Formats: sequence, structure tokens, C-alpha cells
Amino acid sequence: MKSQKGVTLISLTIYVIAMAIVIAVLSRLTMFFYSNTTDIKDIDPITEYTTFNSHFSEEVNTPNIKILECGDDYIVFDNGAQYTFVSENSGIYRNKAKICKDIVDCSFEQGTNENGKTTVKVTIKAKNDTTNRQPIVYTLK
Repeated sequence: MKSQKGVTLISLTIYVIAMAIVIAVLSRLTMFFYSNTTDIKDIDPITEYTTFNSHFSEEVNTPNIKILECGDDYIVFDNGAQYTFVSENSGIYRNKAKICKDIVDCSFEQGTNENGKTTVKVTIKAKNDTTNRQPIVYTLK
């Protein structure tokens, strides 16, 4: 008898079944992964507040910075940075870069504290925020 070096029908069936099981497991894991990532796409208001706070805090903590102009929905610093709330786009921009999205309302108000230092009161409200947040008061260095 000659040596039989081929693939039998039984071994081919076993390979096909094993591959089908592997593909089913991989597709199930992929489905779970993508269904979990769709939950992340919802806007978290805390993320928007933190992003704005990190940018704006860096600005106001710059030594000897001054406010050139302050309107209800914008503020301009002497280093060239301008923060603007654009209600049509629901965003806050630093110069021309959008730093926050899904913002419903934002206002800037310049003032002074009891030590004579310049302050900026920022009132910000995100789209999905259900809490009643108080305005944040920043003191310039």
C-alpha cells in the first residue's frame, strides 16, 4: 500500500468546525467591544468643565497677565489668548481652536476682589448637566 499523505474528509470537517468556532468567539468579543464604545460617545459634562478649567487656569496663572477686553461671551488677554463662547456651535473656543463642545451657556465677568486683584467670574453650563453649578471665580496673578 502506498503512503496516504492527503487530507481526509473527516479532518477537513474538523478544521472547518474549529475555524467556525474561533470566528464565532472573535465576532462575539468584537460585538461586545463596539457596543461598549458606543456608551462612551455620550458627552460627559465633567469632562467639558475639566477641559475648560485646565486651559483657563493655565491662562490666568500666567504671571503679570492682564485682561484687555471682557464681554459677556468673550474675554481677551494681553498675551493674545481669546476665549469665546459661540452659541451656534455650542462650543468654547481658545483663539480659533474649539476646546469645549455641547456648551449651552457661558459668560465671563471681570471684577476685583478685596485685595485689589483682578478676578474673572465664569458661568458655564453644559448640555447634559442636570446639576446647578455655581460660577467659578478666577484670580489673576
